Amino acid sequence: MIKMLEIKDLPQHIGEVVTICGWVETIRDQKKRQFVILRDRSGLVQMIHEKEGREALTAVVSSLTPESTIEVTGIIVTNEIVKLGKLELVVDSIRIYAIAASPLPINEDAALDNRLDWRFIDLRRPQNRLIFQLQTVAEHAMRNFWREHGFIEVHSPKFMETASESGGELFKVEYFGKTAYLAQSPQFYKQMAMAAGFNRIFEVGPVFRANPSFTSRHDTEFTSVDVEISWIKSHEDVMCLEEEWLRYVLASVKAELGDQIKQLYGIDIMVPEIPFPRVTMEDVYAILANEGYTVTRAVKGDLDPEGERMISRHVKEKFGHDFVFVIDYPVSARAFYHMRHEDRPDLTKSFDLLWKGLEVTTGAQREHRYDTLVRQAVEKGFSLGPLQHYLDFFKYGCPPHGGYGFGLSRMLMILLGLNNVREVTYLYRGPNRLSP
Repeated sequence: MIKMLEIKDLPQHIGEVVTICGWVETIRDQKKRQFVILRDRSGLVQMIHEKEGREALTAVVSSLTPESTIEVTGIIVTNEIVKLGKLELVVDSIRIYAIAASPLPINEDAALDNRLDWRFIDLRRPQNRLIFQLQTVAEHAMRNFWREHGFIEVHSPKFMETASESGGELFKVEYFGKTAYLAQSPQFYKQMAMAAGFNRIFEVGPVFRANPSFTSRHDTEFTSVDVEISWIKSHEDVMCLEEEWLRYVLASVKAELGDQIKQLYGIDIMVPEIPFPRVTMEDVYAILANEGYTVTRAVKGDLDPEGERMISRHVKEKFGHDFVFVIDYPVSARAFYHMRHEDRPDLTKSFDLLWKGLEVTTGAQREHRYDTLVRQAVEKGFSLGPLQHYLDFFKYGCPPHGGYGFGLSRMLMILLGLNNVREVTYLYRGPNRLSP
């Protein structure tokens, strides 16, 4: 019986007749023989066909174009001069599934926007396929960690009656004669799970931000990784959980894909030491001022991208660490549901996690006391009516809790040393991109 194999399996079948399927990478049509490089998801193999006396098969090979899909049957032989694994497939028959139009609309040197227009072709490159292998391994490791630590997975609704974050970044949707909004985060529903007694939950799902930014880090739809836990003492408990979780995930990625990432991207996956450094926002501002930099978002008490890069460089030089928690943001920079310090009510029990100069996480201890939450919402200028369903979560006994939201695409971008979330998103959505 002829074996249907992937290219990676061929070295174990020298001298056997096998069948493989894939895409035509290149064709060399010489006077006496023809060579075809075939590609599948596992690698490349050289095929060879001797023309003499085999006119029909010669015509088939001659008709092939790059990226055509074919099935090939032949015998696997060793050949020391062949760079691709020192073996080749001596062709016996070829079945054509689809001939690709020629020329192709993009090549490897195409501009990013053109590559995104033809994303399905762009994703055939091994470097791009590895992005989503990495995503798969990382998410699997995340879930393994959560299951080992007693978490429950939830899937929160993406239609909402009111905003869950900033009111200025909402997508409005017609909803049976009413106006609904696409969820900017699952924040309210994560907290509902705490009020429901779930204790520890996670969600990996889409979120939507009507943000007209055209930067390398922003998108209008992205995958958010969200976690919430109960019975915490402060935001320190949340940070301890996240750094342990990230260390587990990165160790899993390194073990399974570290060699491939090194080969295709030249990147060594680093498993971080814990604990990660912590720096208060007040100290961050002092450090940046000492370096002569004024944060453009100082009025809000927040950090800007350049400030994030500078404080990360400072931490790398001082602590030798790629991660830093920036903690204790002022009330002006944080949501109404962030708990405030008892001895410093102008500061919140919140944090951002910066990784190699890029914010990947926002987290906090949440305010679980009903009266305090109502007062803070009013102080922030919210109308209580649209928030009542959310506020009701806290009227009938809610444990102290906190959590974080983590950006999956930013993680992939940093891990592979890429410069744009568009590169690591399966199909990117931004202000000027709604297709394919």
